Amino acid sequence: MDDLKAISPPRLGADFSRLWTALGASAVGGQVSELAVPLLAVVVLHATAGEAGLLGAARWVPFLLLALPFGVVIDRCRRRPVLVAADVVRALLTVGVVVLAVTGALTLPLLVVAVAALGACTVAFEVGYQSFLPTVAGRDQLERANGRLQATSSVAEVGGPGIAGLLVQVLTAPWALLAHAATYVVSAVALARIRRPEARPVPSGHGVLRDLRDGFDHVRRDRYLVSLVGFAAIYNLFAQWILVLFTVHAVRQLGMTAGELGAVFSLGAIGAVVGAAAAPRTVRRWGVGPVLVACAAVECVALFALPAVGPDWPRPTATAVLVLAFACNGAGTALSSVVALTLRQLRTPDHLLGRVNATMRWISYGVIAVGAALGGLVGDALGTRAAIAIGCAGNLLTVVWVVCSPLRRIREPRGVRVSDPVTGRPSDRGAGG
Repeated sequence: MDDLKAISPPRLGADFSRLWTALGASAVGGQVSELAVPLLAVVVLHATAGEAGLLGAARWVPFLLLALPFGVVIDRCRRRPVLVAADVVRALLTVGVVVLAVTGALTLPLLVVAVAALGACTVAFEVGYQSFLPTVAGRDQLERANGRLQATSSVAEVGGPGIAGLLVQVLTAPWALLAHAATYVVSAVALARIRRPEARPVPSGHGVLRDLRDGFDHVRRDRYLVSLVGFAAIYNLFAQWILVLFTVHAVRQLGMTAGELGAVFSLGAIGAVVGAAAAPRTVRRWGVGPVLVACAAVECVALFALPAVGPDWPRPTATAVLVLAFACNGAGTALSSVVALTLRQLRTPDHLLGRVNATMRWISYGVIAVGAALGGLVGDALGTRAAIAIGCAGNLLTVVWVVCSPLRRIREPRGVRVSDPVTGRPSDRGAGG
C-alpha cells in the first residue's frame, strides 16, 4: 500500500474540483447556446447564411477588441473575482435575450449586440481561468488538470447538443437558453467557494501599453508559442468558416430537424471525450510532436465529409457519416488542445500568464470572427455546400504549418518548461498578501 501511495500522483484538491465544476457547468450551458442561438436566428428571425455569419462573427469579435487589454487586467488583479463577475453578467444577459424573444421584441440586430456582449464576458472568463489554473492545480499537475478539464468539456459536447436539440424542439430556442443562464449561476457559485488565497500581483510599474507590449513580445520571441498560435489561428479561421455554414446547410439543404442536428453533434463529440482522456497516455507513448502532427491531419481531413453528404443520401447513412466526421475531428481537436494549452502554460512565467493567454486568444480566437464573416459571404455567393468545401481545402494549411514548425520535434512537455526570471525556479501564484 505504501508503494502504491508513493507512485500515485498527488490529488488535485478540493479547489480544483470547484473550478472543475464551474467549467463543467459552463461547458454544458455553452453547448445549449451553441445550438439554440443559431437556431433562434435561422428559425425564429429567418436569418440568411450571411446574417448567420454576422452573428457568428459578433461572438468572436470581442476577442479581437478586448483580449489584450483584459490580459493586462488579469495580470494586475486577483483572477477569481473576475471569473465570478463574468459569470454573473453572462447569466443576466442571457435572461435578457430570453425576455426579449418571448415578448416578440427580439430582432437580429439586438441578438447580435447581445451575443457580442456575451462574447466580451467570455473573453474575460477564458483569459482568467487559464491564468488561474496554475494557482489552483500547481504547474506540476497542469497536464492532468488540463486533460480533466478538456475531457469534461468533451463530455458536455456529447450530452449538450442532444439536450439542446430536445429543449429547442420542446420549449423553442428562447426558452432553451434559460438552461444556459442557470449554468452560469452554478459556475459563479462554485468559483466563489474556492478557498485557496491568491497572491496580490506585484505592480509592474509600467503603463498599460508597456504591459501589453511585454505580453506580446514574450509570445513573439518564443518559437514554440508562435508555432502554437499559428496552429490555432489557421485551424480556427477555417473551422469557423465551415461550422457557421453547417447549421444553415443542415437545416435548409439536408432537411435536418433541431433534434437530429443535436444528435449528430452529441454522438460526434464522443470522439472528443476519447481524445481528451487519452492525451497524457498518448503523449507519453508517442511524444508531443508526432501527436500534434497526427491531430492536425485527422481534425482537418475529417471535415471533408461535411460537404460530401448530399440531400439525396438516405438519412441513416448521412447521419452516420456526419457523426463519424465530427467524432474524428473532435478527437483530434481535444487531444491537440490539451497538449497546446499545457505547453503554453509551461512556457510562460506566472507574472506574464494573463497577457500571454490574452495575446494567444486575441490572435487564435480573433480570426474566428474573420472566418465566420468570410464563410457567410462565400456561402451567400456560392451556396453553403460549395463554401464548406472551400473552407475544408483552406483548413489543410494547418497541417502544413504544424509539419514545418518546431512543435514536431518536441518529445516531453516538461522539457520546454521555463523558469521564473527572478527566482530561477518554476513558481505559481499561491497564497500571499
